[in-house]
Amino acid sequence: MTSELHLYDTAHRAVDRFVPITPGKVGIYLCGATVQAPPHIGHIRSGVNFDILRRWLTASGYEVTFIRNVTDIDDKILHKAVHEKIEWWAVAQKYERAFSDAYASLNVLPPTYEPHATGHITQMIELMQTLIANGSAYAPGNGDVYLEVRKLKRYLTLSNQKLDDLQPAEDADLTHKKDPRDFALWKAAKPGDPSWPTPWGPGRPGWHLECSAMAHTYLGESFDIHGGGLDLIFPHHENEIAQSEAAGYGFAQRWMHNAWVTTSGEKMSKSLGNSLQIHEILKKGVRGIELRWYLGSAHYRSMLEFSFESLEESSVNFRRIEAFLKRASEVTGAQAKLKYSQTFADAMNDDLAVPTALASISEAVRLGNTAITAGEKAAVAAYAAEVRGALSILGCDPS
Repeated sequence: MTSELHLYDTAHRAVDRFVPITPGKVGIYLCGATVQAPPHIGHIRSGVNFDILRRWLTASGYEVTFIRNVTDIDDKILHKAVHEKIEWWAVAQKYERAFSDAYASLNVLPPTYEPHATGHITQMIELMQTLIANGSAYAPGNGDVYLEVRKLKRYLTLSNQKLDDLQPAEDADLTHKKDPRDFALWKAAKPGDPSWPTPWGPGRPGWHLECSAMAHTYLGESFDIHGGGLDLIFPHHENEIAQSEAAGYGFAQRWMHNAWVTTSGEKMSKSLGNSLQIHEILKKGVRGIELRWYLGSAHYRSMLEFSFESLEESSVNFRRIEAFLKRASEVTGAQAKLKYSQTFADAMNDDLAVPTALASISEAVRLGNTAITAGEKAAVAAYAAEVRGALSILGCDPS
C-alpha cells in the first residue's frame, strides 16, 4: 500500500493525514447505546460505520483498541421501567441484549472492551474530586455536582456555538447553579430512584460524566479517535471535552461523526414514529449481510435516506456480487483468497470513501465475469480475491 490514511476531523472541519499517538496502535472510543428501547437502523448505522473504520485500520497494520460503552443508567431507562412495570436494571439488560443481537446480526465485531456506566462509578467520583479540587466543578450542597462552564477556555469549539446563545440545561434545579448553562456531572438521588454513595451525597451520574471516566480508564488521558453520531456533538461530546480537559486530559485527538439515517427527510427517531427496528426488518426476509451492505454503502458523513425500495435495490446488487463469487469458485475449484486492490485501498484511505470503494468492487466483478466467459482461470481467481478482500473490510464477505 502506497497511499496514507486521511480522515475527517469534526473539530478542525477538514480531512487530513491520520497519525496515531503511538506508532502502530490506535485507540478508539465510540459512544454506544443508551439501552432503553430496541435498536433501529439509525442506531446501528453508527456501529457499522465505525466497524468499517476499525476493520480498515486493522487491515492497514494497526493494533486497534476499540471501546464502545453501554449507558445502563439514565432518565429514559427509569421512565421505561415505570412504563413496563419492571426494575430499571431489567430494562437495561433486556435492551442491551437487543443491541447485542442486532450488532451480531449485522456482523459488527464485538468491541475490545464494553464498559458499563454502572460499573465505573468509582472512576466517576475520582474525576469529580479532581474537578472540584482544581476549581472547575462545584457541589452546591444538595447532592448535585456541576461543571462551571464559564471557566472553560475552549468550550463549544466542536459545535462552533457561543455560550451566551445556549438555552439553560434542563438537568437540575436551576436555583443550585452558578450559571444556568452549567451542566450536571452528578444528580442528587430522587425518592425511589437508584443511587450510589458519594462524598456529596447519594445520586447517579449525569450522562456526560460516564464517557470521560470510561475513556480515561481504558484508553488513557489521550487517545486517537472519538466517534459517534452527529446528534451527539452537542451537548454530549462538547461536555465530554469540557470535563476531560478541565481535569487535565488531552482526551480525543480526532473527532469523527457519522450522519443520520433519514426517512422522508427526517432523522430516524422513535418520537417521530418512523423507527425501523433491526429485528423487524430482518423478519421481512432481509438478510443481515444485505442490511449491513446497505447501511455501509453511503459515505459515513452523508445522510442515508432509507426506503425499502432502495434496500431491495441494494440487496439485488449484493446478490450479484455473491453470484460472481459462487461462479468463480466453481470455475477455479477453490474459494477465492482475500486480497483487495490498490484502487480499493486508495478509496478507503480517502476518509473511508466507501462509494468509490464499491465502484472498484463492481468493476472487479465485471472483469471477473468477463474472465469466466473467456475461460481465464487465473484472472478469475485474481478478481475474485479482490472482491472478497474488499468485502471482508466492509464486513460483508459471504464466504
